[in-house]
Amino acid sequence: MKITKRIIFLLALQVFQLALGQTANPVISIFPEGTILHSNLAYNNDTLPKHLLDIYLPSNVEGKVPLIVFIHGGGWIGNDKYADIGYMKNTVAEIINKGYALASIDYRFATQAIFPAQIQDCNRAVSFLFDNAEKYGFDTERFALMGFSAGGHLASFQGLSNNDQVDDFFMPGTSHDFSFKAVVDFYGPSELILFPGAIDPKSPEALLIGAAPLDRPDLAKVASPVTYVDENDPPFLIIHGEKDDLVSPRQSQLLSAWLTVKGVENELIIVPNAPHFGEMFDVENIRTKVMAFLERHLK
Repeated sequence: MKITKRIIFLLALQVFQLALGQTANPVISIFPEGTILHSNLAYNNDTLPKHLLDIYLPSNVEGKVPLIVFIHGGGWIGNDKYADIGYMKNTVAEIINKGYALASIDYRFATQAIFPAQIQDCNRAVSFLFDNAEKYGFDTERFALMGFSAGGHLASFQGLSNNDQVDDFFMPGTSHDFSFKAVVDFYGPSELILFPGAIDPKSPEALLIGAAPLDRPDLAKVASPVTYVDENDPPFLIIHGEKDDLVSPRQSQLLSAWLTVKGVENELIIVPNAPHFGEMFDVENIRTKVMAFLERHLK
């Protein structure tokens, strides 16, 4: 796929982001009636707009609830914490209906700060959620990650690197003692040098690490989720479109292969004829798989 097409697509996502930003919370109507919203919580003790998260809580649930942490996509340079909720509306409604809480987080773009800023932000956000679990009613033993595209990269990275000795680099200022029971990765990159744009210093993956991946394979390795796969990682459900021309299905196939080699439970679903993102991932058969996976590992 040509690099120009990827850039045009990501610019379109940024326009979508600006349109969404005109409303305080443009997706709350998607959630079931009675959903409790805690909006725009600052998770890093600063005033950066990209250091905010939203919490959606199910109503009339007794006891502590499991939490799904939602990480948006956008090529590490666009979109926000509302975007993927918008086209996954049936799945997010079912998450709440089944008694899960959902937290959707923002993080700094690569145009604001290069990697590892994005994963540091994700870890700070989860640390905030863990530290405030009693306040919001979360069960700290039942946290899961769900990410889309660049958010799938970050969700996978977070789930895989959490048990590695990388605290000072990826987890500064966090509580360091949270863990994840499951990861749902929708079409996330797993190996940066697999991109056709790995030779292009202006590609999204180059913007992420500050250099074309093939010019700095050392940085590309550090920023690739597959680097951190080991036998202690949480179970993965990986979902990818067969016709994805932004992130090749080979990225998910590679991640699944590494997880299998290391003995980590995982399932890879290739959605026939599906593109990079959209409502084809919110249909009943995919949603049933996602909810069964969460149920198995969180309930």
